[in-house]
Amino acid sequence: MFEQQPQTLREKVKSLATESINQANPSGWFEILYAEANGDSNQVPWAKNTPHPYLQDWLERYSPEGKGKSALVIGCGLGDDAEALAKQGFAVTAFDISPTAISWCQQRFPKSSVNYLVADLFALDQTWQHHFDLVYECRNIQALPLNVRSQVINTVASLVAEEGTLLIITRFRDDKNEPEGPPWALSEGELAQFRKSGLQEIRRDTFVEGTESIKHLRLQYRKVSL
Repeated sequence: MFEQQPQTLREKVKSLATESINQANPSGWFEILYAEANGDSNQVPWAKNTPHPYLQDWLERYSPEGKGKSALVIGCGLGDDAEALAKQGFAVTAFDISPTAISWCQQRFPKSSVNYLVADLFALDQTWQHHFDLVYECRNIQALPLNVRSQVINTVASLVAEEGTLLIITRFRDDKNEPEGPPWALSEGELAQFRKSGLQEIRRDTFVEGTESIKHLRLQYRKVSL
């Protein structure tokens, strides 16, 4: 079988996402993608088999102390970011909606200290609210359509413990026009919802990628004391 070309893979992602949205199940396509990858990470467009470079840079630059602290990785994919946080000393819980992805993580890291779980961002355990010292969200919100964006942002914000940290890596769009997706880059107006949820932005780093000069943000928030 010929290796699937990137453009073909992008078209597949768009087709799967569109079909899921039409079925009112905007995150349902992730399991299909992971299952059809048949263990080939090249068929998962965001899989790097190494920690995301912006996360790795953040860990090296700021050296957060993880000992005695909890961390949650949202939409953990194949687990590399979760493992990086565990190496930093955090007690890490990592979830994905895809059972195939979670099984893949457990196969890749059989001796891991990370608690890998199948969970749905739209129906999380209520005990997770205001629970985690660090919540890490990398490019999951941007993979979901705008009509669920507010709900997802509120959910993510609610997971951060008092005085805790939220770290976000996302595409960013400057204009207010609805983008074509997936992914649907976040706008400044959408990011403002985190501040309204009691999160204070304390650091913003901007990265520009590729020939199309796609803008990405790495945002660090702190949960303000009540």
